[in-house]
Amino acid sequence: MSSKNDLFNYPFSHIYVEHAVADHPLTKTILKRFSKSVVIPIEHYKDVFNRSRQNFGEQKKSQSLILARRSGPSVYKGAPVCQDFGYDHFYYASSIMNCIFDCEYCFLKGMYGSGNIVVFVDLEKAFAEVEELLSKHPVYLCVSYDTDLIALESLTGFASRWAAFALAHENLTIEIRTKSFRKDIYDTITPCERVIFAYTLSPDEIIQKHEKKTATLSERLSAASYAMEKGFPVRLCFDPLIYCRNWKDAYSSMLFEVKDRIDTGRLKDISVGSFRIPSDYMKKLRKDFPGSSICQFPYENRGGVFQYPKNLQNEMEKTLVTMLQSLVSKEKIYMTDFEEKDEGDT
Repeated sequence: MSSKNDLFNYPFSHIYVEHAVADHPLTKTILKRFSKSVVIPIEHYKDVFNRSRQNFGEQKKSQSLILARRSGPSVYKGAPVCQDFGYDHFYYASSIMNCIFDCEYCFLKGMYGSGNIVVFVDLEKAFAEVEELLSKHPVYLCVSYDTDLIALESLTGFASRWAAFALAHENLTIEIRTKSFRKDIYDTITPCERVIFAYTLSPDEIIQKHEKKTATLSERLSAASYAMEKGFPVRLCFDPLIYCRNWKDAYSSMLFEVKDRIDTGRLKDISVGSFRIPSDYMKKLRKDFPGSSICQFPYENRGGVFQYPKNLQNEMEKTLVTMLQSLVSKEKIYMTDFEEKDEGDT
């Protein structure tokens, strides 16, 4: 069960602040809010975030916050393992590193050595990079892949700022993906067909066992339904699909609840994709979390990506798509096409 107090008033006992952002307005706002935290000045966030011999799992239990500026790019080309939903110019933006949620299978645990959170307070830099891209072509931008912006909205306000930025740039479409229960954001921003709120859904069995601190299925559906009532386009993401012994029953029960709680006729679309993770990330996860049933599953390494065996993957995806076609038309269901892109790889 998610703890609402933890998510809205997250206790950072230590906050590291780069000298370069000490006077930034967002830095001052955050430090004022966490007046009891120990503030430690630093030269560069990597001095803390990238130091050796950190314990990701232990740090997740009591995360520190690092306030920094982006010295490199803020916007990147979308990865092949991610869905582009048919857009020709697919990118993602990284304005925060790491998440307050603690999903067992999260790729961030394989990507980063630290469990602490880095907030790049200079969001203006990301905006400038997107504007440069927009001068060349339309952009589809995912802004919440490296964190959950909705869950951290009361800390940073980034989700609202991205929504306002997209509203002001007609060739920009953004996706804000979340596992949060929060609804209040929909009362404070203006609906826009180019600002898509995407809810990652899992059966409650998976959420309770493997998606610590996230909202329950019921809470996510309630928030998604509220967003649609307020006029926002909503995407449901059954991605990643996670195998468990009774997966057919678990996902069938989940879809009954979706049908009961969501006006599926108003959904923008649905995405479906099985669990997949770069092999290097999985090697780190297996080393750091030897007791994880998800990490230790006998995956196949196909094209440098750990995935379920093809027969199991195909069965899970086809079964779910068949179930979903009782809720929405086939045209609204997007499948991960990573296999097609890497066909012939071993």
